[in-house]
Amino acid sequence: MNKKQKKVLMRIVVSAILVVVLVLLPLEGYVELALFMIPYLIIGYDILKKAVKGIVNRQVFDENFLMAVATVGAIILGDYKEGVAVMLFYQIGELFQSYAVGKSRKNISELMDIRPDYANIENEDGELEQVDPDEVEIGTIIIVKPGEKVPIDGIIVEGNTTLNTSALTGESLPRDAAAGEEIISGCINMTGVIKVRTTKEFGESTVSKILDLVENSSSRKSKSEDFMAKFARYYTPTVCYSALALAVLPPLVRMLFLSLSPEWSDWIMRALTFLVISCPCALVISIPLSFFAGLGGASHEGVLIKGSNYLETLSKTRYVVFDKTGTMTQGVFEVSGVHHHTLDPDQLLEYAALAECYSTHPISRSLQKAYGKSIDKNRVSDVQEISGNGVIAKVDGITVAAGNYKLMNKLGIDYADCHSVGTVVHMALDDQYAGHILISDLLKPNAGEAVRALKKAGVSRTVMLTGDNRNVAEYVASELGIDEVYSELLPADKVSMVEKLIAEKKEKEKLVFVGDGINDAPVLSRADIGIAMGALGSDAAIEAADVVLMDDDPLKIAKAIRISRKCIRIVYENIYFAIGIKVICLILGALGIANMWLAIFADVGVMVIAVLNAIRALYVKNL
Repeated sequence: MNKKQKKVLMRIVVSAILVVVLVLLPLEGYVELALFMIPYLIIGYDILKKAVKGIVNRQVFDENFLMAVATVGAIILGDYKEGVAVMLFYQIGELFQSYAVGKSRKNISELMDIRPDYANIENEDGELEQVDPDEVEIGTIIIVKPGEKVPIDGIIVEGNTTLNTSALTGESLPRDAAAGEEIISGCINMTGVIKVRTTKEFGESTVSKILDLVENSSSRKSKSEDFMAKFARYYTPTVCYSALALAVLPPLVRMLFLSLSPEWSDWIMRALTFLVISCPCALVISIPLSFFAGLGGASHEGVLIKGSNYLETLSKTRYVVFDKTGTMTQGVFEVSGVHHHTLDPDQLLEYAALAECYSTHPISRSLQKAYGKSIDKNRVSDVQEISGNGVIAKVDGITVAAGNYKLMNKLGIDYADCHSVGTVVHMALDDQYAGHILISDLLKPNAGEAVRALKKAGVSRTVMLTGDNRNVAEYVASELGIDEVYSELLPADKVSMVEKLIAEKKEKEKLVFVGDGINDAPVLSRADIGIAMGALGSDAAIEAADVVLMDDDPLKIAKAIRISRKCIRIVYENIYFAIGIKVICLILGALGIANMWLAIFADVGVMVIAVLNAIRALYVKNL
């Protein structure tokens, strides 16, 4: 509980004690009024101040105005106890709501703790110096000691350690890291001292991107939140004018047309009760709180959703489309066979590694890793990378073509098919076929379970799109239980396929695309919801996506959908409950059946119940 909440709690306690004491004393007349005004002003001075400020600023109709009019009116009519009680219980409800919002913000604030305060670099004297992470340039060697946060993305150049990644991924198990491995900012170094060569500036590092996503998530409102904001804008003036009509019209009708006593005090009291009941706090507070709690609960599980509008859309998911490499497979390619035609296998692998040495594609890295020797790039010239086909380069003056069968067809070279399942890199030297290299990619441990979980969550159609060859694509799809697979696609083909699937589905059904590579960015943007793999995913994919999975676990896709559905279910529960209770109580208030105590329940009681229901969205661990 923060200082402001403690201060409000102290005012509530003092006012409540004073009210109890005053109720027990035999008071009457102006003495009773004067004494009851003490707890009233203690508990309600800030509400009165806000109401006056709203009137001055011509923003009259809000909950502060409703409470001020209702309580002041009750006191003027001589109902001192009810007037003070309404203000007291309203403040109790506000305190409860403030505490609930604070609780839902806790997961977000815990995530914000990943922001590093400094980076350690060695000065000229060999001593460690703490500098602002923003000042560290790419390629700088930084030192991270045990217990410190990794401030900037980089590669470990010296030392071994264990990393705590729970703040980023929601994963409680630490992971080991050694020299040569990539390390992302926001992790906590648990054991050894490590030296890291930075590969990004702080502003482009993982931690900065995550913080930016989280900080901006609340600014993207859902349709439900927008509706409630408009509803409150028109609802509050409407009930104020209705209350005024209730206070004035019936007495005038009784007096002018029925020749009866107008009973002004009775009808004014009904109008004041009507005002208290009509306060839209339960809806205005609980609905944004439900979304905020849902976003906070998801982030704690390593699922970053960029806004409540995406949370709402995600709940309607019926189609899920996957990329293959790095999404459903580990993206860790290994050479599993070298099938030579005219060359020695080691020489064929050498030509392939040299031709691919300028590429950052996982297949290129696997060829270089299998070659295992240092690569002299001076031996390589005239490199042409043909998207979706492969690479053509000159190695030691020999034209080397390394790629898929499309590249061979493009060059008019006859090639030999490979009967093993995997990615095949065909090789040609000076337009003569030289053999092929088989590269295999392992499935992610949870990939099959992820597809089953999606179907269990109500996803009606799963599709895989890949640039890989048909045999590999069909093998992976059958292993995972994916309904449809489309292979040998260029990035533009993937966009066209997603657009075709969007055209086939019903309007209320939403399509999710899950990808990780830079070539997935256009598709992520085109889908109703784009989900990117955050740990290994490219910056472009994360930027284009609406949801980011921080630990690259495809099982979290189903969890994100279940979180969104729970959140939306809670939102609608609160809408139906709050509006239903208020309509009933408003009718009872207008008929004179409901008194001020029922009005307090209809306002504060409903708000407390709705807020309690809203914070259920925080608890997503076992979904």
